[in-house]
Amino acid sequence: MPGIDECLLEAMGLPGARGASVVEWTTGLALGTLGASPTNDHETTAVETAELARMAAEHTAFAPPANNGGEGGDGVKGPSVEDVLVTTPTSYHLLCFVDTTFDSSVFFHLWLDRDEGNLALARLRLQNLAERLVLG
Repeated sequence: MPGIDECLLEAMGLPGARGASVVEWTTGLALGTLGASPTNDHETTAVETAELARMAAEHTAFAPPANNGGEGGDGVKGPSVEDVLVTTPTSYHLLCFVDTTFDSSVFFHLWLDRDEGNLALARLRLQNLAERLVLG
């Protein structure tokens, strides 16, 4: 099972990939980065994307519906959101949450060129990387 560096290298092999990082969303700490950064500073990008990831993960609007009037949720530890997509005129930003055995507060950020990237392929591959990533 690959670690952070191997996963980032694999993510950067996707068509149109401009930059990739693994970020801890509660603190905004970049655990690993590779390639370019949209802000020209990986740490700033990590903090800014973590704000978006935290908002998506913590807001009840994105939580699964309650089970038979019970407490709600689907029993999954961590965010119920799988990924977040932001589009700009020139690029795609894909945030993919990583399910971990501890607190599940990690996500991949993949920055894709809009003309060269394949969003569907990137989403599937990033989800696969998130499932295989070994932290520790």
